[in-house]
Amino acid sequence: MKTIKMLISGTVQGVFFRGFLKEKADELGLKGFARNLDDGRVEVVAEGRDENINEMVKLCRQGPAHSDVKNVNTEEIKHQGFVGFRVLRM
Repeated sequence: MKTIKMLISGTVQGVFFRGFLKEKADELGLKGFARNLDDGRVEVVAEGRDENINEMVKLCRQGPAHSDVKNVNTEEIKHQGFVGFRVLRM
């Protein structure tokens, strides 16, 4: 099991990015959240099996249609114990 935090920059707000992440996280059995940040980035915290986390990182680098991902910073963090994957609203 692995827990990561990702900060995704580029054209990632207003393009269904968080919904895309929720759909993919559910398919991969990941838990955590995605939320928009005030500076235009999207923050994602996800936990699950290593191979599924690695797949989620790849998906974040691609993004959904109409997004333009410029950068994905990842960092491994302490396990959080989430129940499900949620899209958080500010």
